[in-house]
Parts: sequence; structure tokens; C-alpha cells
Amino acid sequence: MNGFDIGILFWLFLLLLIFLWPQYRLKALQGARLGLIRKLEHKLGCRVVTLIHRQERIGLFGIPFYRYIDIEDSEHVLRAIRMTPPDMPIAIIIHTPGGLVLAAAQIALALKEHKAKKIAIIPHYAMSGGTLIALAADEIWMDANAVLGPVDPQISDPRHGAIPAASILKVVNEKGRDKVREEYLLLADIAEKAMRQMEDLVYKLLRDKFGEEKAREIARTMVEGRWTHDYPITVEEARSLGIPVKTEIPAEVYQLMELYPQPAAIRPSVEYVPAPYAPPRTRRGEQQR
Repeated sequence: MNGFDIGILFWLFLLLLIFLWPQYRLKALQGARLGLIRKLEHKLGCRVVTLIHRQERIGLFGIPFYRYIDIEDSEHVLRAIRMTPPDMPIAIIIHTPGGLVLAAAQIALALKEHKAKKIAIIPHYAMSGGTLIALAADEIWMDANAVLGPVDPQISDPRHGAIPAASILKVVNEKGRDKVREEYLLLADIAEKAMRQMEDLVYKLLRDKFGEEKAREIARTMVEGRWTHDYPITVEEARSLGIPVKTEIPAEVYQLMELYPQPAAIRPSVEYVPAPYAPPRTRRGEQQR
């Protein structure tokens, strides 16, 4: 074998290493995450699902990509819920800035309808749609410094981007509906519907836990636009609103978050052990035998 052949083999090996090494690292990370998820499931006695969106920049020509709750996420979470026996609790770990209302609402409603206990675990933040999902759970576990966020609707406007629905209604009502252009009357109509729909959804998620009056009060507070959309609702403030929050987060949750580093490529944001579970009683019976 001459020097030319050795050079070709070297470059081929280098190219394979460049392309295969990231895939190997990704598989290793996924394996480590699934291992921790299994450990958490045994510790908590429930199905564990993650809904984690990292917001760091991806190193591809310096172009930033960001992840939010989308329909793909709702498809994965709904599938995980369907694969969980009705009598098995579910814990969902949420780390997200929010996202598509439709997707978040689907997840929240499916979680609420699950018959066994539901736990929302928030190690850092669950804003907007993430808060909506957390409100569907029976229990909310937050790190002492973690935050929730308001769920007031944001209306898309081609010129101004996302505008709070409450702000649109406030401006139109203060100026007078006969003194604004038709396009803003149209936005006001959409804003009014969006706020009513979101308040009704939050009320529906909370009614069984808090009763009609308290559920309506919390829903109105979370939707009415008293805060900016990115306002951090702390543990103390959530409790002052009447939302019970626990601050005991299992150590494995923090370890799991360490396994979601700055991504090198777009990857699924929902993960769970992809296997149906037998009801807990059956499994205990099998162990006893």
C-alpha cells in the first residue's frame, strides 16, 4: 500500500468520524436520558414524560433555532398518555417558553382526562402553554426558584408581531370603537373571543380541583392581562393565587436536565420509555410469584 492509498484511507476515516461521532454522542445522550427516566419511574411509581425545549443557539453558521410546544409535541405526549394504563400515575417534566395554544390545550385536556394521579414537575420554567399544561395536573412540583407564566392570549399582527389580546381590547375601548379603523375592530373581535375561550379552558381544567367559584377566579386572573406575557409567577405568587405548589424536586430531575445540553441539531423534545405498561397490580403480582 503506497502513500497515496494511506492518504485516501485517512481522509475516509476522518470523514466517517466527522459524520458518525455526532450520531454516537446523540445516541449516548438518549440512552442516558432514558436510563434516568426509568429510574424516576421506579422512584415515583408512575409514567414519566418529558416536555423540554432548550432555547440555546444551535451552532449552524450562527443561525438560531428555537423550540416551542407544537403539534408534533402534542402527538407524542398524547401517544404516551394513551399507552399508560388508566390506574397508573403520570409525571410530566416541563421546561418550555410556551408555544402553540392548540397543541398545549390538547396536552392539557388529555392529561386532565387521565384517571390516575397527574404530576407536573417544573425544574426551571413553564411559561404560557407550559403553565396551561401544569394547571391540568393534580399536583405541581416546582423548584423553589422556578416560575410559571400568564396564559393571556397573544394575537398575531403582520406589522407588530404578537400583541396581547387584553391590550388590544383596552386600547379600542378607551379610544372608542367608532374612532378606530376596521382592521383594529377585527383584531378586537378576535381578541375578545380568544380571551373568553382561554378563560373557559383554564376554568375547565381547574373546576374539579377548586370548585366553580375559585376556578373561575384563578382563570380570570391568569387570562385577564394584569401582567405582561413574560411575567414570572413565582412559587410564592402561585400559592397566593390559591394554586398549591410543592417544592420537593427529585434529584434525578436535575440530573436529567443536565442531559439536555445545547443541541447540535434539531431533536425530539418529548421522550418516554416507548413501551406499554401493565397495570401496577399485575406487575406486583408477577413479582410475588
